Amino acid sequence: MSIKLRKIFAAWFCFVSLAGLGCRASAVGEQKPPNIIVIITDDQGYGDLGVTGNTVLDTPHLDRLANESVSFERYYVSPVCTPTRASVMTGRYAQRTGAVDTWKGRSIMRAEEVTLAEALRGGGYATGIFGKWHLGDCYPFRAMDQGFDYSIVHRGGGLGQPSEPIENNRRYTDPILFRNGEQVQTQGYCTDVYFDEAIRFIEKQAEQDKPFFTYIATNAPHGPYHDVPEDLYQKYKGKDLSPILLGNEKDADTVARVFAMVENIDQNIGRLMADLQRLQIDDNTLVLFTLDNGPNTRRYVGQMRGMKTEVHDGGVRSPLFLHWPAELKDGRRVKQTAAHIDVMPTLLDAAGVEAPEGVILDGRSLMPLMQGEDADWPNRTLVLQAHRGTSSKPFHHVMVLRDQWKLVRPSGFHTPTPEGDTSFELYDIDADPMEQNDLSESKPNVMHELQAAYRDWHKDVVPETFVPARIIVGTEHEPTTTLTRQDWHPVGGTGWGVNGNWLVHAEQAHHSRVKLLLRERVERDQSVVLKVGDKTFNAIIKRGESSVVLPDVSAPAGDFEIQATLGTADQTFGPWQIEWAKQ
Repeated sequence: MSIKLRKIFAAWFCFVSLAGLGCRASAVGEQKPPNIIVIITDDQGYGDLGVTGNTVLDTPHLDRLANESVSFERYYVSPVCTPTRASVMTGRYAQRTGAVDTWKGRSIMRAEEVTLAEALRGGGYATGIFGKWHLGDCYPFRAMDQGFDYSIVHRGGGLGQPSEPIENNRRYTDPILFRNGEQVQTQGYCTDVYFDEAIRFIEKQAEQDKPFFTYIATNAPHGPYHDVPEDLYQKYKGKDLSPILLGNEKDADTVARVFAMVENIDQNIGRLMADLQRLQIDDNTLVLFTLDNGPNTRRYVGQMRGMKTEVHDGGVRSPLFLHWPAELKDGRRVKQTAAHIDVMPTLLDAAGVEAPEGVILDGRSLMPLMQGEDADWPNRTLVLQAHRGTSSKPFHHVMVLRDQWKLVRPSGFHTPTPEGDTSFELYDIDADPMEQNDLSESKPNVMHELQAAYRDWHKDVVPETFVPARIIVGTEHEPTTTLTRQDWHPVGGTGWGVNGNWLVHAEQAHHSRVKLLLRERVERDQSVVLKVGDKTFNAIIKRGESSVVLPDVSAPAGDFEIQATLGTADQTFGPWQIEWAKQ
């Protein structure tokens, strides 16, 4: 079944169910389904809240939200952002979705995945996303292709990255964003813009008395850190941050900037909650707040250790607050293990929307725990794995959790294969939340059981062969496709790479106007060689220019690669971006 047909069927299934052929109105009876708001921040750590013990950072609105919500005390996410976002959007382990890394063509979620937005839209919800998607910038992987009626997002993993328009110049203030695929200039700090847009979207749906799913995903407090709210930066710059720096005084200025962004998020959450009250829809609106991974510096994370990219609990534990006054009791604390894969089934359950037909969901609905029922909550084994590269290598940078037992092999996120000390560690995290007392030698049977559980998981979840996603060019759905370093597969250099191939597909052979963009103007004439499949096209970027247009480039039907090489015989490099416009 094609992508389009599969998704049409999924939407039809939900629609028919709502019409009375099997879908309940909501998880709590025949009342009107709740509005749903999901808030995910970027690189904020578990300890970056007053309610989790931070004595420096002011987060009064988030603290209040926590106190008026059901909170999960043991909620897990992936060590980095893209896998977490894929799991939240699909209810599945990221390895199933293809979105296994954060860059280099590996952060694209397969278009065949049926998202939370698609399922809710099929159930009658208006859907909107505001901020960070990071699951594909080009057709058919954009948020607007994956179930969102309204989208205003940045490209790639954040502002200040190679995916942004060059003219944005790494700005968080007055950022250039994309509204329903069209580039727009906005006014204000990025987080303020996202919440402003989300509130307008909510107001419109409230006027029409239509249930809505609003996904607010800030790129703050992710770096770069040069453009933060100045008044809040001055506030934290003048504070004693030593209680949360864990001896890393060199990070004091960065943490002051991070905290400025976090308090700005908190202020916006206060605005949002006040608006829900003003619209008199707060009682039947389910607000979910969570994080995408551990903190972006080594700082306070409660009674744990670890940071972003690490598989110790400080890198993979997150708060999870669920606020729904009509149905959930304030202040309930849930001790059972939950994870990002549970978000989609939980919200579908709350909304009374059936899960997509024929889709394997790895998560389960948390509604029984949220409502305090004496539910039969079977034991579960949770596996979290993430590292650089195209696929999850057996036992590389992984954690396996069952009850209080946690098996860890922290073999390094930043390499595609293990490096350095690759020994296993076993912890009783109930008795040892800091993961300091390794029990792998004294509890070999437990360790072997968890290793066997991981092997079963890997066999089930990880494809034998990683098939990278291909961007579709020359389509009416995206007349101009912008190819950036976010999605190329590097062929040289480190980091983002100095050159790379874009893997693409065209439904039909066609001709395009192709514009190559550089970050800076060239100091002397530079030759350009553009390879499109087995064809080669040549041009010159003139001295003092930063772009060149190839007016008539032919492309074949089917799968092919695009690569552009610039420079001289002594030094070659790739473009910053390519704009591919079908003629």
